[in-house]
Amino acid sequence: MSIVTKQREPLRLPIKTEAELDKISNLPGHVIDQILSHLPIRDAVRTSVLSRKWRYKWATIPYLVFDNQCLNVSSQDQTFIKNKLVNIIDHVLLLHKGPLHKFKLSHRDLLGVTDIDRWILCLSRSSIKEFILEIWKGQRYKPPSCLFNCQNLIHLELFNCLLKPPLTFKGFKNLRSLDLQHITIIQNVFENLISSCPLLERLTLMNFTGVTHLNIDAPNLQFFDIGGIFDDVSFQNTVHLALVSIGLYVNIDNEENNAEENSSKLLRFFVNLPHIRRLEVQSYFLKYLAIGSVPSRLPNPCVDLNYLSIRIDFEDLEENIAAQCLLRSCPNLQELEMLARPEEQNSVETSSNFWEDDHWSSLFAHLRLVKVSGISGVKSEMDFIKFLLSNSPVLERLTVKPASQDGEWELMKELLRFRRASIYAEVIYLDP
Repeated sequence: MSIVTKQREPLRLPIKTEAELDKISNLPGHVIDQILSHLPIRDAVRTSVLSRKWRYKWATIPYLVFDNQCLNVSSQDQTFIKNKLVNIIDHVLLLHKGPLHKFKLSHRDLLGVTDIDRWILCLSRSSIKEFILEIWKGQRYKPPSCLFNCQNLIHLELFNCLLKPPLTFKGFKNLRSLDLQHITIIQNVFENLISSCPLLERLTLMNFTGVTHLNIDAPNLQFFDIGGIFDDVSFQNTVHLALVSIGLYVNIDNEENNAEENSSKLLRFFVNLPHIRRLEVQSYFLKYLAIGSVPSRLPNPCVDLNYLSIRIDFEDLEENIAAQCLLRSCPNLQELEMLARPEEQNSVETSSNFWEDDHWSSLFAHLRLVKVSGISGVKSEMDFIKFLLSNSPVLERLTVKPASQDGEWELMKELLRFRRASIYAEVIYLDP
């Protein structure tokens, strides 16, 4: 009797369609847009070779960034690099279609060439919302008047530019963020620019020329970061201003200024900052605040202020008085940073035992974190640290970082001897 066996048929795999094999081409449009938005423009253009669906898909990217990554050449010839960059930008703008929301131009070899005028003219005809121009070499570049026609701008950032708007300019009605660095702009133009941007929320101004009196009139301003050389600063209609970082880059003679100034700079500075939450007093700005008659505390305390950073000469009596007024006026302070200026340490003598408890009428009831940097261990610095430790009942951490290693062992021993009002206070010593 013969046994008949049934031969098993080979397993047949399902045949994948062309669409299933080409997953890249069949990605949803919004996914492709997301991928392209994270690529340098050079690589985004190269995606045209992936498939027919990807061809010229890059031309619809609403965010164009031309920086050091968009050009990869080994040549050191500046003319060659400049021409190559200009050709790339011309090519991209020529083929671009659809809305253009952001344009950033920041290349280390870019000069203020006239080609930028053409590109800005092209952008002014679109609904550009973010414009960033950083000229890293050469003299100040003066943007063409058509830049001031971009009324859909939300963010404007300029580096190494000369600003001179046309007389017909009435402000950027939708601008919310303005960042000006290494800028030349005259006084009245600056004031008109700020006051004619009614929605402005963030203002950064660094290393500027042409403006000596910073009169800030911005009803919606929330963030203000400034560093430079100026004579005066004042605020109007800034009830929403919450974060302020301000640095004066030149030392001033307080004796000469006090002879001319009777009113308090410190009082005038805070009168229109009722809701400030974070304040950074940088460089020599504390000297400015010390001009005039400094009160023991502000008439209206900064009840919302929870972070304070002060750069101070602990050997300068007037700066100590101004710092004391600030500390007394911040009842809800949670974080404090004190940065000593080592180069100033031996300039002026303070009164003995300035930071004593007997002239202090309130505690740091909410202070949790303190950082003291740049100290050298002189008596005024150590008195201040001792004072903080003994008047901060909820302090969690005090971090001390000296300017140098000279006398660090004696400094550490003295820190350990100080009484602490908080049983949880931890003293951390960092090497310089």
